[in-house]
Amino acid sequence: MNTTHNYNRLLLNALYFLIPLFSIAQNGTVQGVILDELNHPIPNVNITADNIGTQSNENGFYAIKIPDSKNITTTYSHVSFKSITASFNLKNGELFEFNPVMNPNVEQIETVILSGTTRKDVQGIVNLNPAVIRKIPGANPGIENLLKTLPGVSSNNELSTQYSVRGGNYDENLVYVNGIEVYRPFLVRSGQQEGLSFVNADMTQNVDFSAGGFQAKYGDKLSSVLDITYRKPVDFAINTDLSLLGGSLTVEGVSKDSKLTALVGMRYRDNSLLVDAKETQTNYDPKFADIQTYLTYQFTDKFSLNFLGNASINKYNYEPETRQTNFGTINNPLALLVFYDGQEKDAYQTLLGALQATYDVSDDLKLHLIGSSYHTTEEEYFDILAQYRLGEVNSNIGDEDLGEVEYSEGIGGQLNHGRNDLDALISTIEHKGSYTTNGNDFDWSVKLTNEDIRDRLVEWEIIDSAGFSINPPKFRNPNNQPYEAYEGPLVAFQNVRATNNTTINRLQAYVQWSRRFEIGEHEVWANAGIRSHSWTVNGDDIVKSSQTVFSPRGQFAIKPNWKHDMLFRVSGGLYYQPPFYRELRDSTGTVNPDVKAQKSIHFVAGNDYSFQIWERPFKLTTEAYYKKMTDVNPYTLENVRIRYQADNNAEAYAYGLDLRINGEFVPGTESWFSFGYLKTEENIDDRGFIARPTDQRLKFGALFQDYVPNMPEMKMYLNLVYNTGLPGGSPSYADPYDYQNRLPDYKRADLGLQYVIVDESKAFDSGWKKPFKYLSVGFEIFNVFDAQNSITNTWVRDVYSKRQYAIPNYLTPRVFNVRTTMTF
Repeated sequence: MNTTHNYNRLLLNALYFLIPLFSIAQNGTVQGVILDELNHPIPNVNITADNIGTQSNENGFYAIKIPDSKNITTTYSHVSFKSITASFNLKNGELFEFNPVMNPNVEQIETVILSGTTRKDVQGIVNLNPAVIRKIPGANPGIENLLKTLPGVSSNNELSTQYSVRGGNYDENLVYVNGIEVYRPFLVRSGQQEGLSFVNADMTQNVDFSAGGFQAKYGDKLSSVLDITYRKPVDFAINTDLSLLGGSLTVEGVSKDSKLTALVGMRYRDNSLLVDAKETQTNYDPKFADIQTYLTYQFTDKFSLNFLGNASINKYNYEPETRQTNFGTINNPLALLVFYDGQEKDAYQTLLGALQATYDVSDDLKLHLIGSSYHTTEEEYFDILAQYRLGEVNSNIGDEDLGEVEYSEGIGGQLNHGRNDLDALISTIEHKGSYTTNGNDFDWSVKLTNEDIRDRLVEWEIIDSAGFSINPPKFRNPNNQPYEAYEGPLVAFQNVRATNNTTINRLQAYVQWSRRFEIGEHEVWANAGIRSHSWTVNGDDIVKSSQTVFSPRGQFAIKPNWKHDMLFRVSGGLYYQPPFYRELRDSTGTVNPDVKAQKSIHFVAGNDYSFQIWERPFKLTTEAYYKKMTDVNPYTLENVRIRYQADNNAEAYAYGLDLRINGEFVPGTESWFSFGYLKTEENIDDRGFIARPTDQRLKFGALFQDYVPNMPEMKMYLNLVYNTGLPGGSPSYADPYDYQNRLPDYKRADLGLQYVIVDESKAFDSGWKKPFKYLSVGFEIFNVFDAQNSITNTWVRDVYSKRQYAIPNYLTPRVFNVRTTMTF
């Protein structure tokens, strides 16, 4: 890289915390990235405005200054694409981001009228670029992988797609795909069982994320909303992505009359590369695959029909063999040796079909009717016998037995058995509408949902130490073997058996108003709405129970007419989370139909500060939040498995501060650094406040993109996450008030290097490269620094000393992957 490039980067790294002190440009600035219909950047696009001209660079980036306080017409032209004309009216010093999509086959809108601040900015919504999502490396790549670099979003498990937001758990996040709510698996206990996320990043056009204070039009959850939109094809294309972890194939096309479009995505994933690198030696046979389709048909200019379908199957066969984990201290090194027998066979099969009819009555009135059905069948079968030796390790350097266990302090074993089955059918019909009049936007919806869930839970665990069976800790006849003979009954250390047939009927509705206007010279946006949610729980041996809640919400944003580009916003309301089936079932498998909706008073205050350094755009986003929660349903968290008490016997709070600075740390690319502080505690049965299982106190995340200036085809992507340790790692039976230790900090860096062989700027008319529209090859390094992260502990006992040892279960070590992407 050249000297100037390196000098600029070093200076920026030293000063980016002082960015708010810098002044910004005096004229209005329009900047962005110009893309084609496949979301690939277009270089050498001519941009002209008021006798001023510039060109987009090799990454499709451009920036142009225009006179302030008057309408300026800007033209985007390229010999291979249709021209686009847009009109801007910016205030002094205002920075506006405009990312046009140029199409060679479809006529563009002649004029686009834009004002300074986008609607998503004022709503507190983070918009993520799908093109970046597809390129960022990660053990579990996709949208969730990128979310984990945002402030307030935490995950301590790279194999899982689950994430917690601002102190909430995994069940408190809403996920929509084209307006259809999607669900996470019920029975999954660990990240390596999950396989694929529902969302297919290769089919994605738009990704919006809100970490709290969201509008009434979104559902009833306490933490966050992830709103995904799949794209509507405009031409035929085939895209494939292959690596040692699996592959994906996406095919899209449009009919000759342009009325029918089809988008089909197929994915296959094999986590063997990651799991085989762990300390447990296994026979591992995972098969994670899915197929999704998004079809649209435009009957008339006013009426269209869309279909979203998904079929996925995850088969997880696991036969552990041996494991050795070294732990302890330098002066007292210990090791756990485990020899396994048995296996685990899990299967998760899901089907989703959703049909949406849209009728545009006029430019101001739009009506939608949506019907969907989600069916999941899940099986979790395992019988695993683990026999262990716990002993001292030879630490004499130079000894041929260095690292070997020389003296056993404990010998024992445990047998885990499970036969869990779940069959859930969730059917929904919904009417949605929107109406605009005199600058006022109205949105409304009525939604009916039926949830039919059949569940069988059979789990037990037997533990012995040196041949003596261990009774549960709270058993009235504790054993004291081998010192005292035990004559009482032998019982399983844990034993859960339940069969539930449960039906939940829900009626949801919302209405909201929003308006954008001016107060003096200041731009203002306001939103207010209310949701209602009524539900009835019924089933075999369940007393019918019905409840209703109302959730008022509001947002307000103002963009002052200042020299500096500032946006202020506040949002909040009363948020409820009516219980899903998982929240109704306690740790013994019993369903409690009287569980109330968890309630949270939520307040968020935020600021966006847009500025320029070295004539490149940056934005500093700051949000402070507070949540006071009542009727809280306490839970335990083990890996990704959540088990509720199914009793609203707690209160809680959460507060914190989120910071994110994003911009062009390297010209033409977007990177960001994020920081989050969180404190969340709960008070169970008035015993006092203690840390909640998701009390992720400090979080740092970064996404960094770079390229070699003299060889822009070579690109680099770096994904960094650092989270302080969560409360956890305790035995499943432990009282949280007796065990408040924290797991070690989570540290991870994933690096991707990509060489672009063919793209829009390097097309070929002959040879083997001619069929490709895009072709790249590269490799990835997961966990670059080989950090030993753990999310749970295995507890083993020394029968003589009565001591228990917490043996960390480590996640994936450093792993290398090869990857190629092709578009035809």
